[in-house]
Amino acid sequence: MAKVKTYTDDNGNNIIVKTGITWGQSFKKYWQLYLLLLLPIAYLLIFKYTPMRYIVVAFKEYKLNMPLKEMPWATTNKQVDYFKYFKKAFQNPDFLRALRNTVKLNLLDLICGFPAPIIFALILNELCFKRFKKVVQTIAYMPHFLSWVIIASLVSHLFATNDGLVNQMINYLGGESISFLGDPTNWVRTYVAAGVWQNFGWGSIIYLAAIAGINTELYEAASVDGAGRFKKMWHITLPGIKPTIVVLLIMNLGYIMGGGFERPFAMKNNLVMENAEVISTFVYKVGIQQLKFPLTTAVGLFQSVVGLFFLLTANTISRKLGERGIW
Repeated sequence: MAKVKTYTDDNGNNIIVKTGITWGQSFKKYWQLYLLLLLPIAYLLIFKYTPMRYIVVAFKEYKLNMPLKEMPWATTNKQVDYFKYFKKAFQNPDFLRALRNTVKLNLLDLICGFPAPIIFALILNELCFKRFKKVVQTIAYMPHFLSWVIIASLVSHLFATNDGLVNQMINYLGGESISFLGDPTNWVRTYVAAGVWQNFGWGSIIYLAAIAGINTELYEAASVDGAGRFKKMWHITLPGIKPTIVVLLIMNLGYIMGGGFERPFAMKNNLVMENAEVISTFVYKVGIQQLKFPLTTAVGLFQSVVGLFFLLTANTISRKLGERGIW
């Protein structure tokens, strides 16, 4: 049966109002959509939630030949010390360096990479020639489908100090070669630029969809009032996609302590390890190669908790400023 609410008017009469349908009615009507959810739900359960039971390894002495439940708790001087490996992590200079680099590179990605798809979507929206617009969109989307191994190979060939195409052009114009990949500062700039190049086209899809949902009558009314393209963009388009911008900004803030493994691992080299080592590569080196599972599990748990804190804080601030937020 449909959900109902009963109201009493000024004369004391009961008024019954239907407020929606039950879950069973919804499932019967949209069962195909619920069926499509089975695969992603199974993926989340198997690969995301089931492994979470091993978070407890961060608080135990890991024994490869022992079941998880039988592993002893971490101890220091024969006394139980649940936070032993968290303390070890913050006493490890390599982890502190990786933590600093993770925050720095992700902040630079956010500052440089977050506005790029917004600006690109606004520019595409202003293009009059639809065929040219589609060609530009397709070209901009293509880097998203390249793996970071391929992109790192392209970057190394283009920006190599001696025989890279970019440095060859600089030398041809009378300049001196620039060490894009050997100098730590230039490496960071190249790293961030490669990330922006790969993601700005794909990221613009959401903003273009939000722009398409703006009422066209607003633009017509603005034209009648004499507004030009820039004013329409500033006073109609940007406010129209503001909720989308806020939601995506909040989600990106949750990745300040995160970041993928492929990009830094593929682009790093021995000359820039001081700036290239991040938490994901630290976990790989220490956890996988050196088999220090409790230490890297503690690092991963710390990383997730801090990321969750950033996400919740950003969402709370957004709600207090009058925006919708994620929930």
